[in-house]
Amino acid sequence: MTNIQPENIVARNAEHAGISPQLVRIMAAACGLIVANLYYAQPLAGPISAALAMPQSLSGLIVTVTQIGYCLGLLLIVPLADLLENRRLIVSMTALVAVALAVVSFAWTPFEFLGAIGLVGVLSVAVQILVPFAAHLAPLSRRGQVVGNVMSGLMLGIMLARPVASLVAQFLSWRAIFIVSALVMLVLTGILRAKLPLRVPAAKQSYPSLLLSMVHLLTGTPVLQRRAFYHACQFGVFSLFWTVTPLLLAGAPFHFSQGEIAFFAFVGVSGAIAAPIAGRIADRGWTWPATLAALALTAFAFTWTWFAGERLFVIVLGLSGVVIDFGVTANLVLGQRALFALAPEHRARLNGLYMAIFFMGGAAGSAIGSWAYAMGGWMLASEIGVFFPLLAFLICLTERRSVRPAQASR
Repeated sequence: MTNIQPENIVARNAEHAGISPQLVRIMAAACGLIVANLYYAQPLAGPISAALAMPQSLSGLIVTVTQIGYCLGLLLIVPLADLLENRRLIVSMTALVAVALAVVSFAWTPFEFLGAIGLVGVLSVAVQILVPFAAHLAPLSRRGQVVGNVMSGLMLGIMLARPVASLVAQFLSWRAIFIVSALVMLVLTGILRAKLPLRVPAAKQSYPSLLLSMVHLLTGTPVLQRRAFYHACQFGVFSLFWTVTPLLLAGAPFHFSQGEIAFFAFVGVSGAIAAPIAGRIADRGWTWPATLAALALTAFAFTWTWFAGERLFVIVLGLSGVVIDFGVTANLVLGQRALFALAPEHRARLNGLYMAIFFMGGAAGSAIGSWAYAMGGWMLASEIGVFFPLLAFLICLTERRSVRPAQASR
């Protein structure tokens, strides 16, 4: 019989031994591959709705249902990582998401597709169990670095999913990307089962009391409140930028094809290098000034396009995308490092709340971006893109020293 150690012994042994570079790479790759499932359908809403005879007016549900599923998973499933053995939970969810993806790929009615893609959203929160799991395994002195490296995989998955899905659909069909991803999830299930260590949380409370405790965590944790607000602003303008940009490039005077838009989206991938950098900065206790820098970078990146002529506009827009992705990725890791410095028995719940709040900010950013572009073009959309990170910057300036993430992370 397997001898399952209580969490305090597992954590102490893990900190003594550290977390191997190979395991960090596996967890980073797993995060990227799993989170990509949330974004494959976004650039394919048109061909999917056409194939399923879904009215164009309802095609937005393809993205919305996925987002709702993910938020539900963050609030209802991620807290289980503070209650149940983590490896079994992650492996089970990865196997189930493979099944859900297979159903998506063979769906022939809107009801089948939306139900399956909603389950993909719910089950893809396995990534938000993996990230605090990595934090548990990492020694305190390297926790920010490890979290940053794992998060770089997650951000690469987010940034690559849309262009990869567009390219696969252009050469094969929209169903192909979901079939391939289902097979990848099955392989990943076996790898995670073999490589992840056991982690048994010390908590013994019931599931209802676990959920109720999230209310107390949200109302009683100033670091969570602030970090969630900062990143809701950041992720909102990230979603705004990548929602509006394809509309902008597809129209006059650029007239980009779907493939050209996909290649443009690849420029943002370089922004993922911010994750390990931000993790190392947080380990040095510089979270607060680094947060201000990330917010300022994101705000200013939108303004650069205002001064670019038509000939240079696309190049400047691409550079702005890189800087926005860099600022958003850095702020995400800085926030998680601050939260993971708090009570370890609450990490999964804190991370679930953090992600749910800023993910709602991202959903709002996509909706606001579409509206702003329809009403006032790129100028109005970019002005909104400046406003929200600037608002977060000003609020970040009001932090008292006692609640600054830099202090919490030391």
